[in-house]
Amino acid sequence: MEKNWIQRTIILISILLISIVGYCQTTDSLNYYLEIAEKNNPTVMQRYNEYQAALQKIPQASSLPDPQLEMGFFLSPMELMAGNQLADVKLMQMFPWFGVLKNAKDEMSLMAKAKYEAFVDAKLQVYFDVQSIWFDLYKVRQNLIISANNLELLKTIERLSIAKLRTGSTSNGSNSASDKMQGNGAKGLSASSGGMSGGMNNTSSGSGLATSSKTNGVSGAMNAPMSSSSSTLVDIYRIQIEIQELENSILLLRNEEQLIQSKFNSQLNRNLQLPVAVTSSLQVEPLDISYLTVSDSMFIQNPMLNMLKYDQMSIDARKKMQQKMGLPMVGVGLNYSVISKSEMSTSPMNGQDMIMPMLSITLPIYRKKYKAMQTESGYLKAASENNYVATTNELKIAYLEALQQYHDAKRRVKLYQNQRELTQKSVDILLKSFAASSVALTDIIQAQQQMLDYEMKEVEAVVDYNKAISQLKRLKQ
Repeated sequence: MEKNWIQRTIILISILLISIVGYCQTTDSLNYYLEIAEKNNPTVMQRYNEYQAALQKIPQASSLPDPQLEMGFFLSPMELMAGNQLADVKLMQMFPWFGVLKNAKDEMSLMAKAKYEAFVDAKLQVYFDVQSIWFDLYKVRQNLIISANNLELLKTIERLSIAKLRTGSTSNGSNSASDKMQGNGAKGLSASSGGMSGGMNNTSSGSGLATSSKTNGVSGAMNAPMSSSSSTLVDIYRIQIEIQELENSILLLRNEEQLIQSKFNSQLNRNLQLPVAVTSSLQVEPLDISYLTVSDSMFIQNPMLNMLKYDQMSIDARKKMQQKMGLPMVGVGLNYSVISKSEMSTSPMNGQDMIMPMLSITLPIYRKKYKAMQTESGYLKAASENNYVATTNELKIAYLEALQQYHDAKRRVKLYQNQRELTQKSVDILLKSFAASSVALTDIIQAQQQMLDYEMKEVEAVVDYNKAISQLKRLKQ
């Protein structure tokens, strides 16, 4: 007994912990997923590794050329006046003109900064993509909830219609016809209840519901007065058509949910089948007033423009380096000759090794290549400046489009909220009137379709509103 009590306690604690973790993950799931994307997204990691690789070019560009060591050995010693020369060793170090290495280092440093800005831009783009897909997933799941609620309402209307058909047949038909209608009505009602429990997960349940109700209704209507039962029977068929269409829409939404979930997991570089938590409601928070105006200075910190600025600065440093590359390089070295003593020589320097300092200078007399380098840099600088202007214009247009989407979505949210509330009141009144047989079923179906449409449009407007805010913040970074 005590053992069972302990097991139950452990199970309850586990369920409680899972619920708490699931709640925390759902309420703050977007920030949690953004952290995962920042660490795991392959595009972000690619840009980061490119930045790290660019950093490694700085010491390469700022280093002196490798010294040259030449060694020569005489197979037969060379006879000299002061002995016999056995070997010759030369060591030479070339030095570029003053400022070449500094400009080369500046160029690589600025290019590394440009790579870093590309990395920041990639991270911001992944943030935006993750948020957009997360919003799309929220929209699909909200549409599933709305569709499920509407499906239950349609099935309630179907049961009311079946009840009306049975009541009309009882009051207007003969006793035998009444008994037959009651039996068929009961079968139709039980089929409707079965469709309620299985219609959400299986399309065949909706088809079976229509077939069962259709068969029973027809057999009952054969003995009922045509004026009282035919219209009600047509209403039942019509509502069953709407139920089947809504069940099919739910299945399509579930397939879309799986696809969006896979796209979301791919951004996080993890298993595509892992579940994704979304919030139960998406807020329509007002945007800071600083985002509502467009100016030339608002994109000053945009990573794309910063990348182009560093690119232009690196071209300037390269041009300075190329100008000084057209000046001579100076080489300093030593020549060491190994000399052995000669028995025939009487010189006081007999057998003494010789050390000779050396100086070499390159002669950059072929000027075309140096002029071509500088001309190339000039064209690259002009192209980068043109790219900067084009990117600035594109950012402005994209920002204006996002701002227009923000205002449009904000207006639509208010519109569809009002439309949904008014339609809900109309549906409530029509349902009461339908129960009292004072309104046609077509009016209820039409109002319910409007209700479904407004609810889904309101969710879409809320999603577009939040997407627009994410885009505005992404562009103004």
